[in-house]
Amino acid sequence: MNPVKSLKAQKNQLGEAAFQLQVLQDTERLGRTLPTFESQLKAQGLFPLIPTTLDIFQINVGKMCNQVCTHCHVDAGPDRKEIMTQETMQQCIDVLAKFPFKSVDLTGGAPEMNPHFRWFIEEIRRVQPDIQIIVRCNLTIIRANKKYYDLPEFFRQHRIEVVSSLPFYTATRTDAQRGDGVFEDSIKALQMLNEVGYGREGTGLTLNLVYNPAGAFLPTNQAGLEKEFKKSLKTKYDIDFNSLFAITNIPISRFLDHLLISGKYGDYMETLVTAYNPEAAEQVMCRNSLSISWDGFLYDCDFNQMLELKVDTSNQHISNFDYQALVSRQIQVNQHCFGCTASAGSSCRGTVAHN
Repeated sequence: MNPVKSLKAQKNQLGEAAFQLQVLQDTERLGRTLPTFESQLKAQGLFPLIPTTLDIFQINVGKMCNQVCTHCHVDAGPDRKEIMTQETMQQCIDVLAKFPFKSVDLTGGAPEMNPHFRWFIEEIRRVQPDIQIIVRCNLTIIRANKKYYDLPEFFRQHRIEVVSSLPFYTATRTDAQRGDGVFEDSIKALQMLNEVGYGREGTGLTLNLVYNPAGAFLPTNQAGLEKEFKKSLKTKYDIDFNSLFAITNIPISRFLDHLLISGKYGDYMETLVTAYNPEAAEQVMCRNSLSISWDGFLYDCDFNQMLELKVDTSNQHISNFDYQALVSRQIQVNQHCFGCTASAGSSCRGTVAHN
């Protein structure tokens, strides 16, 4: 069964970023000695890790969500009340109007639950008419309440790229990870997106799916998985989508809790370290991205955000944004970073390298 409350609401120690960082540094819990991520970068001549550019502006607009998924690295859920204010959104818009980002990536929680979500998209589109806007949608939010039923049309109107979570193309595996009835609602939401043109050939409306493993193992080949998903969803439900992103489970928050409870923490970390891929390390997403938290603080990536590892610059908030300092900063790394460099690598756009 999925937890009914977030780790934070349960007062679980892993609901605190500082304790998660302690666990990641604790060799006794590992039951073995493993190389540090920093040492792997040094051996490759990649330390300190620095940005190559600033292309992607990823914004977490809140931790509130209609689901409580077992592997959620955000520890999101209905009991999380952290929501980005309109004032902080305006500060983000001011930065986007001034600097040459190529993409805005909106995430949560369920970003659509932020009361200013639609206004935010409209304003981003106003100041940057041609910028790519991505919304990370859990699909079930579209079916959660009648006020969300028109989201597919809203997305279409503003030329949003929709990236949707679907752990697998069967109900059993999806519901085990995300909750009872999630698969059925996800299929209905995908059909609603297809109806307005998403994923359909020739529309220019992009619908991508995200897969992450159900347990303590690495995702299999992304291209092969995409073929399986496309065949099954088309045959059974007449659903089309563009691409599948296979993402590795990062050992933080609820997935870290799962690893510790199941006794698989040491084995999983060893799997990640053993599968370290130098090519993936060169292309990690933190080298061309910036992550902004619901309260406006700046991070190297979404995972560092959840561990409260702010950017290593003097100005750490969107209100005093310093582009030059950020593009030349040293990226903060820790043991969880092995999740992004294992095998073919992992990013918000799926794999980044060859196996």
